[in-house]
Amino acid sequence: MAKSVTLADIAAKVGVSNVAVSKALSGKPGVSDEMRARIKSVAEELGYVSTASGKSGSIETGNIGVVIPENYYGYTTSFYGQMYEKVVRALYNNKYYGILELLTQEDEKGCNIPKVMQDEKVDGLILLGQMDEAYIAKMVGQTELPVFFLDTYVRATTFDTVISDGYYGMYMLTNYLVSQGHRKIGFVGSVDVTSSITDRFWGYRRALRENGIEFEESWEIPDRSEDGKSFEKILDSPAGLDAFACNSDFTAHILIQNLEEAGYHVPEDVSVVGFDNFLPAGMESDRITTYGVDMERMAETCVKSLIKKIKHKKYVEGIQIVTGKMVLKKTVRKK
Repeated sequence: MAKSVTLADIAAKVGVSNVAVSKALSGKPGVSDEMRARIKSVAEELGYVSTASGKSGSIETGNIGVVIPENYYGYTTSFYGQMYEKVVRALYNNKYYGILELLTQEDEKGCNIPKVMQDEKVDGLILLGQMDEAYIAKMVGQTELPVFFLDTYVRATTFDTVISDGYYGMYMLTNYLVSQGHRKIGFVGSVDVTSSITDRFWGYRRALRENGIEFEESWEIPDRSEDGKSFEKILDSPAGLDAFACNSDFTAHILIQNLEEAGYHVPEDVSVVGFDNFLPAGMESDRITTYGVDMERMAETCVKSLIKKIKHKKYVEGIQIVTGKMVLKKTVRKK
């Protein structure tokens, strides 16, 4: 679907900016009638073909920009690497192409607009993973492009997003631990670092409350720094707890490794649950009891909703929640 002749090709031949070409071809103000006619003539000469994207006179590139913070992306070995693959597949199935841009911490802190948003390269944006709220507000405020978020949302701000059911998923996992006789259950996750961890924490808290278990502050155990970097050492002993609800399988894996290196056994001495049902290749993915996130359905929901938004068709606005399911494995033992 992507065109062989680009806006940049036309701009170079005419001697104007890409933005001027876009305005001329889309019927927007900002260029003279004479220049508009010149640009259209060159576009026709070069064989540039425009397509409607739901807005009169607009041009569709066939590309969708996907922006991911680089600290969350580890190619196919990370959760977001796998999620990106699902997004690319969903885009391809809908005759679109994905253009990936990794957002550096410097650009995020400096509120620098992603390059993929510039020069009319894409028809819309998917923002995958947690980003600074000030950065999101500035970026979305400076673009007319349709935007969808995936696996994140912004507090007190209404944006279109698709998330997994972190709240209810962790609620189910914690209830399962209680059903197995556990009463002293810690939550492992840096609660304020991402919205998904926050949701999972409050699902855990609700389950404790409904089961008459009084939460203690020491049961909240961080697993990463403010910039999202995971700790190599979370705990070296259970600290009086008999079970742990971890915000991700990766965190559960690190915790189990820490405890076993200190001489404890999982699940004989302590039970552990994770979240996502995902671990990078080489880790014991068949071991950790977890809540499976449906990444494929999340990606498809996000892509199809964004395309409808691009084409000005009716879509579900606001937050869309994709449910998963409990996956019972080997890290929980009845007390």
